[in-house]
Amino acid sequence: MPTLLLKNADVLVTMDGTRREIPGGGLFARDGVIEAVGSDLPETADIVVDAKGCVVTPGLVNTHHHLYQTMTRVVPGGQDALLFGWLQTLYPIWSRMGPEEMFVSAQVGLAELALSGCTMSSDHLYLYPNGVRLEDTIDAAETVGIRFHPTRGSMSIGESDGGLPPDWLVESERAILEDSIRVVDAFHDPDDGAMVRVGLAPCSPFSVSRDLMRDTALLARDKRVMLHTHLAENDEDIAYSLEKFGVRPGQYAEDLGWTGDDVWHAHCVKLDTSEIDLFARTKTGVAHCPCSNCRLGSGIAPIRQMRDAGVKVALGVDGSASNDSGHLLSEARQLLLLQRVQNGADAMSARETLEIATLGGAKVLNRDDLGSLEVGKRADFAVWDVSGLEAAGSWDPVAALILCGPFSVRDLYVEGRAAVKSGMLTGLDLRKVTERQNVLAKKLAEG
Repeated sequence: MPTLLLKNADVLVTMDGTRREIPGGGLFARDGVIEAVGSDLPETADIVVDAKGCVVTPGLVNTHHHLYQTMTRVVPGGQDALLFGWLQTLYPIWSRMGPEEMFVSAQVGLAELALSGCTMSSDHLYLYPNGVRLEDTIDAAETVGIRFHPTRGSMSIGESDGGLPPDWLVESERAILEDSIRVVDAFHDPDDGAMVRVGLAPCSPFSVSRDLMRDTALLARDKRVMLHTHLAENDEDIAYSLEKFGVRPGQYAEDLGWTGDDVWHAHCVKLDTSEIDLFARTKTGVAHCPCSNCRLGSGIAPIRQMRDAGVKVALGVDGSASNDSGHLLSEARQLLLLQRVQNGADAMSARETLEIATLGGAKVLNRDDLGSLEVGKRADFAVWDVSGLEAAGSWDPVAALILCGPFSVRDLYVEGRAAVKSGMLTGLDLRKVTERQNVLAKKLAEG
């Protein structure tokens, strides 16, 4: 079995139960599993990583993305719109995408995440035009080398039935449920160390029926997979829920079986106190997407209040058509800044932010095998070179990761294997992928 030795880190940030930070620390792993952490380690291994001049952290975790949107960044007409208008601008463009567009855009989005220190990402793919299938993104993730939690999303209520998406972009609910069963059976791996786990994810209360939400929850529990959707994203979202369902989003979710430790909701910008208490009581998770919430003018999510109440909170970059990047460490910095704007300069520390970006994401995705660097966990870690320009003059190299950089990893290891080495992806030629992405994006732009 292959062994790995990481040594000489200026600081090893463990995120273990006592949040130890070990000067001069390292770790030893065998077959992708950590066997020792600290400074008293074996002298050699099959793979040796010298982390002198670096801070080492657990890999960052992204809990909400729409990878296909990397092909539709900064689209005119959607740059200055609120959520509903933005979606109505982009639906017709997305409807022209096919399997190659989904595959390449996923490669680009996951490469961007990997270079920003992300070892695991979810994805919410909720439209399937022109023969697109969920495995188009799963195949892309394999080329990048990070863990993947794709979700089989869906839209079933078009404009003629009171929904937001155009009728020609929605699917029948029978087809959605049948394909949900197919992809879970084909790709979901429940074991520790899984590289792929599949979730089920009807898009939002304004694009699917109550019946589909309820039936999907029943199916997910039968298959023992997680549930994901958008919830309480902005004032329009709240108004729609009150008008169509007569309840706020939190009550809507609870009534349909969409609370629990196997559920996580994206955004939750407009949760009120009772909904925060509901999520805390039921162990329901939240994917916080601060940059997208700013870009679309949705507001500042009450993350401080959620954390204080005991809600599980993680980070998500959201789609690159509403961010417009997919850089997870920048997302963490934005989280810290917005919570301080809303609640005061002492409301969120750099270390709590880093915890949300690492261990918080693993907890939301129910990955007890990940999120910290300790014995028995998987060897997923990021190596950050703090000897360069961005961190020059910083007195606290751990806080520097959030407050000043660096914002790209030197090395990234997943299951003890290098996904990024010396700042370069090991699994694909990023130049060729980027060139192909630009060709495909130009075709979309030309209609």
